Amino acid sequence: MGNLNTKRLLIIFIVAMVLVSGSIVFYYNNAIKKVQSDYNTKIAVLNRDILKSINELQQNLEDELFSIQSNLSLKLNLVENSLNSFRKQNELEINTLSDIIEQIEQQSNIQLAELKQELSSIQVESGDFSAIIDEILPSVVSIGTNIGQGSGAIIDETGFIVTNFHVIKDASIIRVLTYDNGVYDAQLIGYNDLVDIAVLKINGNFKKLRFADSDDVKVGEKVIALGNPAGLSFTVTEGIVSSAHRKGPNNLNIYTQTDVPVNPGNSGGPLVDTNSRIIGINDFKIAGFEGLGFAIESNTVKQVADGIIEQYSAQQ
Repeated sequence: MGNLNTKRLLIIFIVAMVLVSGSIVFYYNNAIKKVQSDYNTKIAVLNRDILKSINELQQNLEDELFSIQSNLSLKLNLVENSLNSFRKQNELEINTLSDIIEQIEQQSNIQLAELKQELSSIQVESGDFSAIIDEILPSVVSIGTNIGQGSGAIIDETGFIVTNFHVIKDASIIRVLTYDNGVYDAQLIGYNDLVDIAVLKINGNFKKLRFADSDDVKVGEKVIALGNPAGLSFTVTEGIVSSAHRKGPNNLNIYTQTDVPVNPGNSGGPLVDTNSRIIGINDFKIAGFEGLGFAIESNTVKQVADGIIEQYSAQQ
């Protein structure tokens, strides 16, 4: 009986231990599952938070980078615009300065030329024509033909020469000798026999004489005749205007009468005033009288010569 009770107690104890152990295992398993579930939840939340933070950081970095790029682009555009504006302003100022310098140089050259001309005129008025002879002679030519000789004046840098028509009339050969001893075959490009004016052409680059307004010529003013009298090339003779605006025999030409000796070979040469301007083309003198020379007035010569040159140029 006693052994039976002991066995019962032992069985009860074992059952109790099994129950307790099962409860403990069950509780432990539930606890582990709960901890694992909480852990997984926290890991998921942490992953979500990390991903969110990474996305936010990436977005912030992209926004910051875009802002930096925009600001940099804006600043670069501002710098480029400033440089372009400065460059344009600088170019404008340089061009303006160049124009001003050019105007000053032109004005200075004009004033210097006027001063030289005025000085030459003063020297001529106070003495002789030596102050302007060297300036004039390179524009005077000697004309030789197979039937005679005469003189002429270069009136254009490209080689147009004005002379008397009677100097080259009926000539088959026309040659021109310049002051620097250059010899040129000349082309007759046109003439007006009624006013005794012809225009020749030689090829080259030359110094020209300008025309004065013959309406301004005054009796008593000093003049010189340049030409080739008696084959003596580039001779200069001085005199004064004896009479202005004198009608010629044909009532077509208006002449300036001078006391300058006009000899064979002088015909076609220029009559020049103290300003180095052509006031006439020496034409003839009255035979048997000294100091009665006549020059076709410059206004007539210029009008005829310009018409001939214009017609010639239009045909080229």
